[in-house]
Amino acid sequence: MTPTYLYIRVSTDEQARRGYSLREQEDRLLQYCTLNGIEVLGIIREDHSAKTFIRPEWKKLMIKLKKKRKMAVQILCVKWDRFSRSIEAAYEMIGVLRSLNATVNSIEQPVDVSIPENKMMLAIYLAVPEVENDRRALNVFYGMRKARREGRWMGAAPLGYINRVTPEGKKYIMPKQPEGAIMKWVFEELAKGIYVAEQIRKMANEKGLKCGHNNFWKLIRNPVYCGVVIVPPHKDDEIDFVKGQHQPIISEALFYKVQDVLNGNKRSVATKVISKEMLPLRGFLQCPNCSRMLTGSASKGRHRHYYYYHCSSSACGCRFKAEEVNRYFERELLKYKIMPETGELFKMVVLDEYHSSNREELDERALLFKKIEEQEAILSNARKKLMKDEIDGKDFKIIKMECSEELKKLEALLADLPSKSQNIKIIKTLLDEVVEIYSNIDKHYMEADIEGKRRIIGSMYPENLCFDGTKHRTARLNEALSLILLINNELGALKKGKDSFSLNLSPEVARRGIEPLFQE
Repeated sequence: MTPTYLYIRVSTDEQARRGYSLREQEDRLLQYCTLNGIEVLGIIREDHSAKTFIRPEWKKLMIKLKKKRKMAVQILCVKWDRFSRSIEAAYEMIGVLRSLNATVNSIEQPVDVSIPENKMMLAIYLAVPEVENDRRALNVFYGMRKARREGRWMGAAPLGYINRVTPEGKKYIMPKQPEGAIMKWVFEELAKGIYVAEQIRKMANEKGLKCGHNNFWKLIRNPVYCGVVIVPPHKDDEIDFVKGQHQPIISEALFYKVQDVLNGNKRSVATKVISKEMLPLRGFLQCPNCSRMLTGSASKGRHRHYYYYHCSSSACGCRFKAEEVNRYFERELLKYKIMPETGELFKMVVLDEYHSSNREELDERALLFKKIEEQEAILSNARKKLMKDEIDGKDFKIIKMECSEELKKLEALLADLPSKSQNIKIIKTLLDEVVEIYSNIDKHYMEADIEGKRRIIGSMYPENLCFDGTKHRTARLNEALSLILLINNELGALKKGKDSFSLNLSPEVARRGIEPLFQE
């Protein structure tokens, strides 16, 4: 009889751990060889999937066969599904074995390939395991798809959540602390538009999140955090967003605000550059010669480091001592320190402007309703064109998907929009913070850390500053700060003996554009 290698394979961790399947196969194969007088050259025990032949023990067996290719050998297994679960890979390997003077067979499903008709039985034996695998995979796929439509998260929980199982055996996810709180902080910081995502990721890692660059981008784009589960498109089914059964970490409105920031639809109020302590103005200054940005760096002296702001272009040569520029800016802040009566009048003006303004473009709720109506009109128009054969079904699906996504976003923003009374309360709180900060702006700036100083600078100047060596050129101020200075100047003139007091106030005071410098 032909010398034989016994091939034993299992594919699940449980079988490999308990070992009963391996022992059972080995006993049956050894018994078969004893009864038939077959010489056993070795026993190959495998714990690997049979979808491919990229298996550790099988590779070792192939090395042995190549060394003994002059000697005819055979490989025996209990069933053909122990050999392979892919008909394509199985036939390819049978051809490779034939070139190595080796054959493969099964003791429960023996096939004599020297008889042409038996090749049909071999095809069936090889096809059945693959069909079983495909059917099992299909059942799992549709089961997971059904679960997603029910709002259940499938698979490993995303960062900030943890997998749990109900007493009935159903899997679900729930927030995990402190990661959940950190992820909420991440979305809140992203929505402010102050720092770029990579900087927020690094700050979150310092808080204990431990997340890589690529995974972080996937997480902040994932609506699971606002309680929404995505059902991917399949065949004729379009992508769908369903309300999840899990507890959301953030609101839908906050999630869509973050997406706007990531897509570049929301303008940042501060620079994305992180600076050293001695260079708080780095990224805010513009070169007076070539209009490029001034960067900052340190030069090592004999006893200490000396810091400079200098042009990003080496050909320009513009350079200022950081200490002098910083000192000048600190003196400039005193111009923005407001008097107590200025603060009270500023609050009155803003609140009066808010109460008296009834223009539709200032009403966010009306604007959202208008945008919703526009999207519904686009969808309705596309439906009519489809019925008239002016567009095909593929184009209609694209239009419908885009409109549905936009409608969902607008409805979430509308649901999260505060009422008028809430707006007034929010405005009053913000006004109090603004007045308190600018009443002691020099103190707040001097006591703040580097990030606090940069938040103050960024909130004051929407555009870059230009320093020419002796002074800052006039830069456009934040609208709220411009109004405060106007009131300050008028009150100052009145105290000096000016006969009349008339404020030429701009009506363009945004009711939600006044934000505190320090946001916790």
